[in-house]
Amino acid sequence: MSSQQIPEDNLPVVQETAHGAVEGTGDPFADPGLPAHKPRIQDLDERAANRSERAVAFMFVLSMLSTVGFIASYVIFPVDKIVFIWPFGHVSALNFSLGLTLGFALFFIGAGAVHWARTLMSDVEVAAERHPIEAPPEVKAQVMADFKAGAEESVIGRRKLIRTTMFGALALVPLAGVVLLRDLGPLPEKKLRTTMWAKGKLLVNMNTGQPLRPEHVAVGSLTFAKPEGLEDDAHDFLSQIAKAALMIVRIEPDDIKDKRQRDWAHEGIVAFSKICTHVGCPISLYEQQTHHVLCPCHQSTFDLSDGARVIFGPAGHALPQLRIGVNSEGNLEALGDFDEPVGPSFWERG
Repeated sequence: MSSQQIPEDNLPVVQETAHGAVEGTGDPFADPGLPAHKPRIQDLDERAANRSERAVAFMFVLSMLSTVGFIASYVIFPVDKIVFIWPFGHVSALNFSLGLTLGFALFFIGAGAVHWARTLMSDVEVAAERHPIEAPPEVKAQVMADFKAGAEESVIGRRKLIRTTMFGALALVPLAGVVLLRDLGPLPEKKLRTTMWAKGKLLVNMNTGQPLRPEHVAVGSLTFAKPEGLEDDAHDFLSQIAKAALMIVRIEPDDIKDKRQRDWAHEGIVAFSKICTHVGCPISLYEQQTHHVLCPCHQSTFDLSDGARVIFGPAGHALPQLRIGVNSEGNLEALGDFDEPVGPSFWERG
């Protein structure tokens, strides 16, 4: 079919743009230009603009009320109040209200700003001229000529053996980097799952170095202990204490909420890992009235009267508990190892 037989509707359309004339159907990357600006209803009707203004102001007011609710939550909810909220289950009333109100405060600020920009701020599009970034034709021709000349001089096209072995070397050399992974240290294997605690190991006071007895632990006090046989001058003391560090608290038995915790305790004396389950920091802050312990690194908070579960902060799970008892000499002893690996989760933890 000749060009004279092509219907006029199918012929390429030449469009005039800021960059010159281009064919509308011949160049898929042709500059289509900017569409004509269409005014919004707020640009034409002042009442519509006023409604948008009130909507934006309403969202900002909701943000302010949410902020006031955030502040009021500190006064209304006690730190240890637990409520059931579907579908989250049992959660801290204080933490939930703080997160909810702060989330609403930030959301309504963002929603108000977006609605403001879309309905009231100017939406006229402005085109900025850009200069071409491609090289001039003569430079591109020179580069291609130099590349072809270099390829011919390297004889890579004729020397198949060189070409094949070069590709093989380039493919294999990155494997050398795998050996560098060995410098990261040996795999943990089962070392992170167990500690020095075992049945019959005495609980030794970290400060005095003497075995602990029930009468040494007063109600409301916090005591730190290590396993019998772990000496401060041992070559592996740091690696062992990083897993076996223990904190001991005496709580009135009636105040212990978790049944298994009560069974694993001795006359209200409970023993938990001192290692935070977030990133492994040592826990050292204890609140006597609430039985909460706080990690000083990132403020993870655990309730020692309720299985040492997490009630605040980034920690992922409760502190492991050590089952304890009293031997024939009246000293506190371990009845086994921790019920689960201590510290934060690790990649091969099942």
